[in-house]
Amino acid sequence: MIQKLMNEFAELIAPNLWVSVNEVISDIVIAPDNVKWDFAFPCFKRAKTLWKNPAEISKDIVSKIQTSDSFSEIISVWPYVNTVLNSDSFAKNVIEKIEKEKTDFGRGESTWKQFLLEWWQPNTHKAIHIWHIRNILVSESNARILKYAWNDVIKCCYPWDIWAHVAKWIWYYTKFYQWDMPKENFSKRVWTLYSDATKKVDENPDIYKPEIWNLQKKLEDGDEELVKIWKETRELCLQDMKKIFAELGSEEIDKWYFESEVEKPWIELVRKLQAEWKAVISEWALAINLEEYGLWRFLLLKSNGASLYSTKDIWLAFKKQADFPNYSKSLYIVGSEQEHHFAQLFKTLEIMWINRDKLQHISYGLVDLKEWKMSSRAWNVILYEDFRDQLLEKAESMVADRDIPADEKKETARKIAFWAMKFWMLLQDSEKKIIFDLQTALSFEWETGPYLQYTTARMSSILRKNQRDLGWNVDYSLLNTDEEKALLLKLASFEEEVQKAANEYKPNYIARRCLDVAQLFNSYYHNHKIIDESNVELSKARLHLLESILQVMKNALNLLWIDAVESM
Repeated sequence: MIQKLMNEFAELIAPNLWVSVNEVISDIVIAPDNVKWDFAFPCFKRAKTLWKNPAEISKDIVSKIQTSDSFSEIISVWPYVNTVLNSDSFAKNVIEKIEKEKTDFGRGESTWKQFLLEWWQPNTHKAIHIWHIRNILVSESNARILKYAWNDVIKCCYPWDIWAHVAKWIWYYTKFYQWDMPKENFSKRVWTLYSDATKKVDENPDIYKPEIWNLQKKLEDGDEELVKIWKETRELCLQDMKKIFAELGSEEIDKWYFESEVEKPWIELVRKLQAEWKAVISEWALAINLEEYGLWRFLLLKSNGASLYSTKDIWLAFKKQADFPNYSKSLYIVGSEQEHHFAQLFKTLEIMWINRDKLQHISYGLVDLKEWKMSSRAWNVILYEDFRDQLLEKAESMVADRDIPADEKKETARKIAFWAMKFWMLLQDSEKKIIFDLQTALSFEWETGPYLQYTTARMSSILRKNQRDLGWNVDYSLLNTDEEKALLLKLASFEEEVQKAANEYKPNYIARRCLDVAQLFNSYYHNHKIIDESNVELSKARLHLLESILQVMKNALNLLWIDAVESM
């Protein structure tokens, strides 16, 4: 909506400068909150071509400009042409559009593209930990934002179910482990066993590492006994993964690709590269030489013929292209420590005739708890189950003394815990490492999920109690306070924020918009009566505004994989 109004403002200015509307639009800005203007057009850039100072240019434009019903005032303020939106028509247009479109408000116009989103790359035979959770949340939120912006999103999951870590795990399990494997919480026991395996290897690497390499090769070659163990334990790991997906509220994965399914076909392709002299063999590995691109050598196979990360990633790219030949973009949401790997991978795929412009790595930073620095090498990993249980324990203590029916307290605590988890991780720029502060994330008084929970519950409560007073024939000109204008501008620009988040793959833009609206509303609620018994028409207009605020909040929160609550 805001873009449409900016276009209209630009159309008034452009004829007076003899330039295109697009040239003007690129310079128009939304005025800061501390000034009375809504849009501003700076004239500095025109001074050189028009041989005038910017303040004179501004005055000339305003003296010639045509009026518009959308703007109540257009005025020259030094080097700026400033305008004020017509409060009556602006409020009416924004609120009626939200009431008409409801859950579709903010989606904008369709520019359909198909995205392949590599949603998560969990390892079987390893634990699900806090870093994985950020990956899941960033992936799911990006998928929702892209879908909301009218794109087709294919969520692909690529579990690493066969590689070296599996060989190490099975090696230790068959050589040293003597107990029955539990059927519940399998991933937690898996991690204990894997860390024990790694410690054991460190005791005598010269003997144990070759044993693991040989076991990996036998597993990849189909050894019957090893494959049986692998299949049984792999299935238990996958069951645990799906339980965690469901617990977080995930929709189904659209396409599963398993590492074990993509390896052998790629080995044939590696050999083809070698035959065409695009890959070179050394005494210790087969690699493709990328030195001329500043990327050194990209290893493809070990000297014993066993595969590497690259082996599977390259074949997977070809497989996805075959399965979805019309895709617009293939997105890899993987930790920032893999940036060099993806630079090498994408260059290799480009050499192999896959369009480089269709490939993008969306990196995310790692996560530590404030009280606990995580290191997978030091084995002090923060497991998902432990992280979740800490949040639930603190949330349950928070609601223990609240006036909530006893049978609802556990569910309320669960909502608080998961809102806190999701919102804290999505509020931060995904590229940056974050410190998760449990106490702060659960607060009702800061930039947190529970703060938004409380705010949306407050809005819902007001509307529930006054639904009969909504009515129609609303006089929107009564919404004329600075706070109301600021709220309406935030609502009107939600569509642009969605498009920006979709274009840049940044869920934190949506999270920040939720906070901005919530903070504006709470300030507004503190300073003004929503229901004024002495002014029925004003109350009616404010209830319609409140209903629109809540609708946009719900739309935005849904993009963050968060359901708004009706009560607290």
